[in-house]
Amino acid sequence: MFLRMITASLLRRRSRMLVALLSIAIGATILSGLVTIYYDVPRQMGAQFRNYGANMILLPGDGATLTTDAAENALAVFARDQLIGAAPYRYVRLDMVLRQQSFMAAGTDFEQIQKTSPYFSVEGRYPENEREVLVGKDIADTIGVKLKSVMELTYRPTSAASLGAARDDTPTPGATLSGGAEGWNGGMVYVSVRLDGEGYIETVEVDASNQTNEIGGLCAQELFTSQFVGKKIPVTLGSDVDTIAGATMTSAAVVEAVNGASNIASVANKTSNFTVVGILDTGGDEESYVFISLEDMAALTGEAGGLDVMELSVSAAQDELEQYASAIQDLNSGVIPRLVKRVTRSETAVLSKLQALVFLVTAVVLLLTMICVSTTMMAVISERRKEIGLRKALGASDNGIRTEFLGEALLLGVLGGVLGAILGFAFAQLVSVNVFGSSITFQPLLLPVTILVSMAVTGVSCLLPIQRAVEIDPALVLKGE
Repeated sequence: MFLRMITASLLRRRSRMLVALLSIAIGATILSGLVTIYYDVPRQMGAQFRNYGANMILLPGDGATLTTDAAENALAVFARDQLIGAAPYRYVRLDMVLRQQSFMAAGTDFEQIQKTSPYFSVEGRYPENEREVLVGKDIADTIGVKLKSVMELTYRPTSAASLGAARDDTPTPGATLSGGAEGWNGGMVYVSVRLDGEGYIETVEVDASNQTNEIGGLCAQELFTSQFVGKKIPVTLGSDVDTIAGATMTSAAVVEAVNGASNIASVANKTSNFTVVGILDTGGDEESYVFISLEDMAALTGEAGGLDVMELSVSAAQDELEQYASAIQDLNSGVIPRLVKRVTRSETAVLSKLQALVFLVTAVVLLLTMICVSTTMMAVISERRKEIGLRKALGASDNGIRTEFLGEALLLGVLGGVLGAILGFAFAQLVSVNVFGSSITFQPLLLPVTILVSMAVTGVSCLLPIQRAVEIDPALVLKGE
């Protein structure tokens, strides 16, 4: 009976109640939509920030090697749905002897690199088969390679560590030492040093094929290499050995290679032909690298399982990333996690500001809804003064009047909340698709929450108008005043 009474009362004043209902529905729509966006923003923004690269890296501990097994153990810490990608990297120096070029090569997993670095722009495609290479734009422009070009890449170990052997800092008399160092324009210079029975340098052979023939090549001639004969390692440039005019960097590289040479009887150089299938354009340092698969890197160097770094893309806030980093450190596996601060801090700052903006807009809209509903109910009560006065004269209690008007308000709140929850999801979906390019999922809990908030807002909005209704004096109303 009570429901029929308040429903009939609302229907008799359709125009005013429609205004109040629309106000509540609009407020509930904004509330539902923005709350949905508020809780979905971290996921959406996190996905967008993943396009800017990794937000965590794994490094080897001091004196340790980052093995694939240790990296896999560290990855097991992460929740599967939060780990977007994990790209391993191993770096070595490779030569193009015929082009007199030397540059850094990165062995990686191309499937993972597309997940951790989606901003990479590749002309052509990523390597998929054996002996395919992705070349940085700077290198491609320098040596003039194009898609489908063939690159002859040579790997030449420069120390015992490169071959997996233990380094002996005290050269053995009579031993043959091998080493290398970076000379002019990044080109590698390689040396082979033979010691006599007393540990003095007997001969020095220099491979400066990656340097200019006219000037740098002079360091391979006997006029320069004979200066090392009869001296003990280490030698000093300028006192033990004179620099060749115009080839200062190459001369210094030869001296550095001799001083850093290791007790290796022979150096196993390996050469393979690679087909260029993609040219990488990032506008960053990556353009100065060539990228090959880890399998090709292992075949070329004769070593497998060792990594220099692993880049991770994790869909998590900074606090969660720090917890993951602590968990990895607790493993004591020789893996050191590091957060990429420029990404994680930017993501946290943007999210906090965006969520604060959503909260502020929601609060303002709810306040405007309260004002609109309160104004409408005040007008309704003004129109019903005579009705209220007559009912009070016939014995209606103040609580009875409060209950009736509050029931009307709450019914409007329920109807507006249901309508607003539906429209709010549609609004949030529209914003998500147009701004973030992905859809959102409906949160069932949001429906009752929106209805309850709408009822609360409507109820609070009607407190003042209801109090005015209770204060109406029936005697004055019946007199026509």
